[in-house]
Amino acid sequence: MTSITRRLVVCVVACLVIVGRSRAQERDDRPVFEAADIHASAKDAGIRLPYINSEMRGGYIRAGRYELRSATMSDLIGTAWGVDTDKVIGGPAWLDRDQFDVIAVAPAGTTPERLRLMLRSLLEDRFKLTVHSDTRDFRGYALTAGGHLQLKEAATGGESGCQSLPPNSQGNAVSCHNITMAEFANRLPRIARCCQATAVKDLTGLKGGWDFTIRWNEDLPIYDAVDKQLGLKLEVQQIPMPVIVVDSVNEKPGESQSVAVAPSRFEVADIRPSAPESTQRGFRVEQGGRLDARGFTLKELIKLAWEIQDLDVIDNDDMLVDFPKGFDATRFDIVAEISGTGSHTTGGVDTDAARLMLRALLTERFRLATHIEERPVAAYAMVAVKAKLKKDDAASRPGCRNAPAPSGMSPIFSLHCQNVTMAQLAEELSAFGGLYVTHPVFDATGLRGGWDFDLSWSPPHLVGGREPGLPAPGTPVAEDPNGALTIVEALNKLGLKLEPQKHPMPVLVIDHVEPKPTDN
Repeated sequence: MTSITRRLVVCVVACLVIVGRSRAQERDDRPVFEAADIHASAKDAGIRLPYINSEMRGGYIRAGRYELRSATMSDLIGTAWGVDTDKVIGGPAWLDRDQFDVIAVAPAGTTPERLRLMLRSLLEDRFKLTVHSDTRDFRGYALTAGGHLQLKEAATGGESGCQSLPPNSQGNAVSCHNITMAEFANRLPRIARCCQATAVKDLTGLKGGWDFTIRWNEDLPIYDAVDKQLGLKLEVQQIPMPVIVVDSVNEKPGESQSVAVAPSRFEVADIRPSAPESTQRGFRVEQGGRLDARGFTLKELIKLAWEIQDLDVIDNDDMLVDFPKGFDATRFDIVAEISGTGSHTTGGVDTDAARLMLRALLTERFRLATHIEERPVAAYAMVAVKAKLKKDDAASRPGCRNAPAPSGMSPIFSLHCQNVTMAQLAEELSAFGGLYVTHPVFDATGLRGGWDFDLSWSPPHLVGGREPGLPAPGTPVAEDPNGALTIVEALNKLGLKLEPQKHPMPVLVIDHVEPKPTDN
């Protein structure tokens, strides 16, 4: 080896060492949690309906603790990088299936942005996660300029923003001042609750700020109002959106650190009968760490604590068994203090923790004893008649994503599903259906594997007065002039049908309870 060659080798090695040290220094400078435990989510002891169990919960700091529960890896990545879960691309199928609980210690006053960076570091360290940013085309709405603009150019220097106006006989209204078209496009799904969180991208070419007021109602959907009142258009297009691409990730987390157990009981609690003349009713956990529940019967309090959700059109009393008759006449008010809150809480409070504390409080003060067992309850069997689904042969990562409404239809909920099993669809139908699906759904189709399909339906007020729930036997799928469908009718178009049946489900059985609480 010549002296020149030796010098080159030494130089290259030295450079690699410097780069390695630099990268190590960068990693050492990343914000990290003081301690963190990640483990697979355990089955909840409550009686949540299946679709509630599948949702990520938490994301707040309480007493220096940051907690996320029932979070898939897609949820965790989306939270850490600040993107919607459906913008997390690539990776193995378990990213949307396996659920984890994260319990971490963070300094008081940690900002939400710093929390996201700390969560990134945690995922990189424990799951060896590597990702990169990119763009992908998604079906979304392009906000374009029409031929006759009806916007007023804003004066320079004014305040920027949109404010909802009080609803009246003409429907909903929003007044916007000095707002750019890019910001209007970004806010539009939240302002009008339209577009089902699909992308809305500004392609108007209009610069600067604008003043305008827009009104919409059932007869004048937001899509038409944008056209007629603003001279703009919402058009379905393929729109490039920023995404996070998963390059590699381990399914099992690395070794966790010990984190102190959070308080499981209220620090102080006062329970007393509601005043006879009181009309107050509500359940909230305030920012400062105080639970305030007003005007609830004992049965309702038990349902709140065990998350037995009453739907809008029915009471799920069959999920609560052997509650004594006559114990449901008195309404109660509860005021309780949650220890370890106050200034340490950011972004909200942990309602999951409050519900668990409420369970302990009711157990202690009402001498409540319960157990969980499976019993037949009212449910829907999802069966296949002549299924019009496409078998997924591409091994796509399973999941349903929000999609633009098909052209010519009323403002609706619209999903594009890929590689989704019928069992997964059955679990999600209650969440999708709202008023339409009033009981848990289980898969009885006999269809195996993953399927691709689109599912689109309208809210109840747009379906021409058709009643929520299942249509009478033999009722044909209605052809509404505006294209509106109930979710039951939309399933029928896919060759799927919901049939009322009894089905074994976990229920909460009351073994003992007293009608009055012990003294405060």
